[in-house]
Amino acid sequence: MSRPLNDDEVLSEMNKMVAFIKQEAMEKAREIRVKADEEFAIEKAKLVRQEQQAIDAQYEKKRKGAEVAQKIAQSNLTNKSRLKLLHRREEQLQELFASARESISSFAQDEGRYTQFLEGVIVQGFLQLMEPKITLVVREQDADIAQKSGEAAASTFNELSGRNVSFEIDTSLNNESAGGIKLINTSGRIVIDNTLDERLRLLEDRMLPEIRRDLFGPNENRKFYT
Repeated sequence: MSRPLNDDEVLSEMNKMVAFIKQEAMEKAREIRVKADEEFAIEKAKLVRQEQQAIDAQYEKKRKGAEVAQKIAQSNLTNKSRLKLLHRREEQLQELFASARESISSFAQDEGRYTQFLEGVIVQGFLQLMEPKITLVVREQDADIAQKSGEAAASTFNELSGRNVSFEIDTSLNNESAGGIKLINTSGRIVIDNTLDERLRLLEDRMLPEIRRDLFGPNENRKFYT
């Protein structure tokens, strides 16, 4: 039969219970602290990762923005250089054409060559129009040469076609013109422009691609040539 505990034994048992509870509390506290540290570490890593991603996204946005700005600046610079080059090339072409215009102006002063030229283009005009009467429009200073060339051309036309043609001289062509002649049929509806200015203009248009290629080389952006 067990006896009741005395005061010392009761105190001893209470101390054991207190020590046990304290030990349990300390272990529980340690578990809570470990778990809290783990959760803190996880949350910290999550926040750090989110901030890193935000920083990376911001950096990538700025990098792309910088690349776009650089490309725009480079494109603007390239366009300015290209426009400057095209402008300079156009200046060279105009200088070339201006030189050609000076040449045709001096050509009209060579009476022998100029008369031969007029006769040739008048014959061509007679054959194109094939009418009995034609008006030859020339500069006032070319009236005599045109008369002489027209007579020779009419004779050649008769030999080639078996037809006769008469003509009249009209001196209304602008004296600022480089020379040449226009042929107008009887009704006035058909005009053949064989002035030196017009023939040079047509030549410039037709020869421009070839002139560009000879002066500046082939166009790298052009894939096909006719």
